[in-house]
Amino acid sequence: MSIDPVTLAVLQGRLEQVVDEMDATLFRSAFNPIIAEAHDASHGIYDRLSGATLAQGKSGLPIFVGAMSFAVKMVIDKVAESGGIKDGDVYIFNDPYEGGTHLSDFKLVRPVFRQGELYCYMASVGHWHDVGGNVPGNYNPAATESFQEGMLIPPVKLFDGGVLNQDIIEILSANSRQPVSLYGDLNGQINALDLGVGRFSELLDEYGDALVAEAFEELCARAARLMRSNIAELPDGDYACDDWLDNDGITDEPLAIALDMKISGERLVLDFSRSASACAGPVNISRATTIAACYVALKHIFHDVPANAGVLEPIEFVIPEGSILHATRPRPVGGYTETILRLIDVTFGALAKAAPERSNGCAYGTINALSLAGHREDGRRWVMFSFFGGGHGGHPEGDGLNHGNAPISTATIPPVEILEAAYPVMFSQWALRPDSAGPGRQRGGLGGLYELELLERSADVFLFGERGRYPPQGVAGGGPGACNIFEYDNEDGKGTPPLTSKMTGLRIARGQRLRLESPGGGGYGVAFERAVEFVAEDVRLGYVSRDAAKRDYGVALDGEGAVDAAATEKLRKAAAS
Repeated sequence: MSIDPVTLAVLQGRLEQVVDEMDATLFRSAFNPIIAEAHDASHGIYDRLSGATLAQGKSGLPIFVGAMSFAVKMVIDKVAESGGIKDGDVYIFNDPYEGGTHLSDFKLVRPVFRQGELYCYMASVGHWHDVGGNVPGNYNPAATESFQEGMLIPPVKLFDGGVLNQDIIEILSANSRQPVSLYGDLNGQINALDLGVGRFSELLDEYGDALVAEAFEELCARAARLMRSNIAELPDGDYACDDWLDNDGITDEPLAIALDMKISGERLVLDFSRSASACAGPVNISRATTIAACYVALKHIFHDVPANAGVLEPIEFVIPEGSILHATRPRPVGGYTETILRLIDVTFGALAKAAPERSNGCAYGTINALSLAGHREDGRRWVMFSFFGGGHGGHPEGDGLNHGNAPISTATIPPVEILEAAYPVMFSQWALRPDSAGPGRQRGGLGGLYELELLERSADVFLFGERGRYPPQGVAGGGPGACNIFEYDNEDGKGTPPLTSKMTGLRIARGQRLRLESPGGGGYGVAFERAVEFVAEDVRLGYVSRDAAKRDYGVALDGEGAVDAAATEKLRKAAAS
């Protein structure tokens, strides 16, 4: 290597700064709360030949690190067929099969030229508010093909040599229930790319094209070496973990997500051959999305590995075509988030068998995508789409995070104030859910309690969730978190979805309420080994009830909330025998 370590470190920081600033530009300019508040977007720099990720921002979604490299490769293949690409071209598309994720995620890909030669690509991806289809917000749990989930746009030129194709914008806007939001988000992404190209060009002018290219190559090589080193520290062997999705939204049967992991020296094989076949409903995902989810899971375990394509070099993926994890068009894929969360869970579970000191309990495992849609008194249409938090898994160093966002991302949960300001709803509860955490020496984090009331005349409601029947698992002897619960007001009092975690065809009136109780995270370690003072503090805070403290932890409390040492010793001795 001719580049010195100090210069390499400076360049790594500068490159991350470029894409971080792109993230910030979109977050501050987007119209859609899912981007502006929840940060469901990402930006990166990609290789000009392979589309491999060279650098990605720290604020965007990690799931896009793997998926966007496939998306950029789609553009590379497209321009190879159509005669090449030129400076000022920008491609736009949301194809979820080769490019990954689902139809809500719109990608913009732009080339960076230097002295008339293609140097690399920059890309932006963001979750748009509504892209057509049968369900406002696009999480359609009853979809049986992608045509029912929204408009599917292949890679087409939004800009041709710097000239905007207004026809493309008009086609996109005509297919959205929220065209103003779409227009704002699109322009935010365009501006983020403009800024990124400008900042990156300044960096190249300062350090030189050749040196930055060498830095990209070395950073990817170092990531690969670091990943090999991390894998080599794990004990060789075969490890398996199975988990299930509640159903596919069409047929009420569980779907297996099964991983067979083989560790051999510096190589890691992730074999998903035992997973369910592609299904009728929208919990299928593409191969690109599966690989991206595995990257996210491994990044949680190997914290020091940087975000570039080198991370995946020592890993072999076995993902049979035609499985739920390698779906092809036009299989519905709108609920991809639920399936990739289960992929992360089984990776945690398998790693825990190999090296429990490096793994953690499973997080709550569902984004609970909730859509409400209707018309205001003046006739204007409104569409609320949001997702909700839950508990993270306990880990070797402590308890799981209470009410966090899903581990597929660094996104935030949209704040209650923003939701109430933007939509005709009022939250009567937004709280932690007692007794939802998986018991353990380090307990899981608590799930959430959300109850909202409709303020408009009527609304249609759609829920796309999971973990209604199969709770988040603990590891290393830890217990499972609580299952997901959804309830709604109806003429008979309270109703629940026939498919437990998924709902369509529900209409509510003004004053009626919806209630979500999200799962807690799985525990880590044997619960009866938890320090008794920690259990007492959990009871004092309302995290754990007195009954659960006795049942799950073997801890008895007196009338003042202090530990009853004699009764506790008796409970724990009885459990040990």
